[in-house]
Amino acid sequence: MKLDGKIALITGAGKGIGAAIARGFAAEGATVLVNDIPEATYTDEVIQSILRDDGQAEAVYADLSQVSEIRRIFTAIREKYGRLDILVNNAGITGWSDFYETEEAIFDRVVQLNLKGTLFCTIEAAKIMRETGGGSIINISSVVTALSVKNLICYVATKGGIEAMTRQMAVELAPHRIRVNCFGPGPINTERNLAEDPNYRENWGSVIPLQRSGEPEEMVGPALFLASDDASFVTGQMFYADGGWGVQGKISEASMNSQLSNTKDR
Repeated sequence: MKLDGKIALITGAGKGIGAAIARGFAAEGATVLVNDIPEATYTDEVIQSILRDDGQAEAVYADLSQVSEIRRIFTAIREKYGRLDILVNNAGITGWSDFYETEEAIFDRVVQLNLKGTLFCTIEAAKIMRETGGGSIINISSVVTALSVKNLICYVATKGGIEAMTRQMAVELAPHRIRVNCFGPGPINTERNLAEDPNYRENWGSVIPLQRSGEPEEMVGPALFLASDDASFVTGQMFYADGGWGVQGKISEASMNSQLSNTKDR
């Protein structure tokens, strides 16, 4: 029970990696605040699965591309719980686009959620944490920042920005005993990835040194380490959980083309 008694907010936690982290943190004793957009009815499934396992969880709906919405939910957290110990900035979108066909609207949408959302969630969380003795903030990046993957210019720009902000945030917030770290998942078998590429497991497994793509649940361990006292002297750090893909750097052209094709109209 490494997180016993802690209050943890995980953004974008209705599905995928965020949902897995929410379940994992609840299993370690945290009261988990599960965030997603208001129309994300699937968030209820995550809440119910945690409650069935005798965990503590609550849904926190908000569009984190809007600063007013961010401030609203953090005000509610302060009023109800009086503290926040852990923030996982997981919410994000990919914004697949051909480089030459990238439009301003795509860029703005990705930046507003991935980069602006991460920054202002961190600011509001830190305001609470500095009053209650500190906390841990975990930013989710991506291994694509270490590689050059076509059709992801907006996504890579925001994830690279998140890694740079992590270092800056760590220095800014260290005097308040707030640790800020970041890790980047590799190809993970989330609902979104499997929907965009039905052969996702096979396509990525063929280029990853561990010979398989990862499962969302395998991202719980890295997040738990950074959230817990095991990482009490760790801040401003970045690493990848990618099966060795970032080391070797082979690209699955088949999966990349499938995901671009299936997201053009979104």
